[in-house]
Amino acid sequence: MIATILAGILLILMGAFKLGGLVKVIPYTIITGFTAGIAVTIFTTQIGDFFGLTTGDMPGDFIGKIKVYAGCFDTINWYSFVMALICLVIIFIWPKINKKIPGSLIVIILATLANLLISKTLGWQTDTIGSRYGEIPSSLPAPSLPAFNLNQIVELFPTAISIAVLAAIESLLSAVVADGMIGSKHDSNTELIAQGIANIASPLFGGIPATGAIARTATNIKNGGRTPVAGIIHAITLLLIMLVLGRFVVYIPMAALAAVLVSVSWNMAGFPAIKGIFKGQKSDITVLLVTFVITIFIDLTVAIEVGLLFAAFFFIKKMIDVSEVREQRSSIVGGISTSKTTSDMPDEVLDIPQGVLVYEIEGPLFFGTVQKFEQSLSRANIDYKVIILRMRNTIYLDAGGLRALEQLKEACDKKDVTIVLSGIHTQPYMLLQKTGMAQVLGEENIYDHIDKALQRAENLVK
Repeated sequence: MIATILAGILLILMGAFKLGGLVKVIPYTIITGFTAGIAVTIFTTQIGDFFGLTTGDMPGDFIGKIKVYAGCFDTINWYSFVMALICLVIIFIWPKINKKIPGSLIVIILATLANLLISKTLGWQTDTIGSRYGEIPSSLPAPSLPAFNLNQIVELFPTAISIAVLAAIESLLSAVVADGMIGSKHDSNTELIAQGIANIASPLFGGIPATGAIARTATNIKNGGRTPVAGIIHAITLLLIMLVLGRFVVYIPMAALAAVLVSVSWNMAGFPAIKGIFKGQKSDITVLLVTFVITIFIDLTVAIEVGLLFAAFFFIKKMIDVSEVREQRSSIVGGISTSKTTSDMPDEVLDIPQGVLVYEIEGPLFFGTVQKFEQSLSRANIDYKVIILRMRNTIYLDAGGLRALEQLKEACDKKDVTIVLSGIHTQPYMLLQKTGMAQVLGEENIYDHIDKALQRAENLVK
């Protein structure tokens, strides 16, 4: 209880300090793989009820579940299986009949009534909520605040952090998945604050940590829910069912519920999105598959962490691959477009003075591309008096790139060679200013256009 309350407080603080927006950095491939993995997980948990298997206690891992199902498939209840199959067919064809009334609701009502009739007339039996879980409570427990002290808080704080992080990741990813399903935009920080309040309130009534669950969210959306009001109605409905209709809920067949969740898992799988990704780059496919496999076989949190590592690695590799440092020796450089060129004049004419070496940096200059940069510039020698670095296509510079510039400056100072920067963007220039590198290079040697840089170089070599 104490850990859950602490986790709730942490979630509120995360939302208050605008940390919810960090979920937006999670790539689309990870979300797709994660969602597909959750879909498979949901489907796996429903196999037993769909076929009416006598499984006993089920392990938590995917492989364990499959082994149990394989070992007890001879216990199939054909009555449960046929009921689940009919329910599943109705769910898929019902939207063609009526889109306003959820097919899952129709299925649950019909299956419950049919089971009551069949069990009394034919004696056929299938598991129901009542036979599986017993009676549904008809009242809420009295709220109580747990007794705690500073030592308990210190001891349980790491657990609270784990709960808060897991709850935040699962809930925000649920929101992202929901956004993709309905084409909306959620407020991540509000989600965290609301979830924090829920986790503070839940333990007071003997509850467990609360998160936004993808399965329930997807089920809600597939049955017409589009706004936060749908979630509120869902909660109120559950409360009323518990307080008023609990004695009727116990008659709902587990096979019907399994059919509902199987349909949810099918819709969640996102086959069109997966197909689109498989038509793209191998790196995106790899990230998707890694996230998908780890979500199923290990843990969804681990899947996100590893997926982010893979995505970051491939992103860095892409940046390295697209980055290039090109030497421009000739007076005419073909295929370089500038703001002054037109469609009938695709070439940029550069009049490079004698003793001037021009290098064009293509892409970001960061730790991953520093080696390329250093290798390309290692040919600079005493024959040149000025080196112009064209940075019009370099929109990002980090500490590694800055260090490479410093080393180049030191090497050029020994040879009495001047470095001139051309076409520098805002982020690289601001970093040069903050670190004092702009002053080291000389503000008079930093220009926004190649023509000005060439004019400066010409004055230096005279």
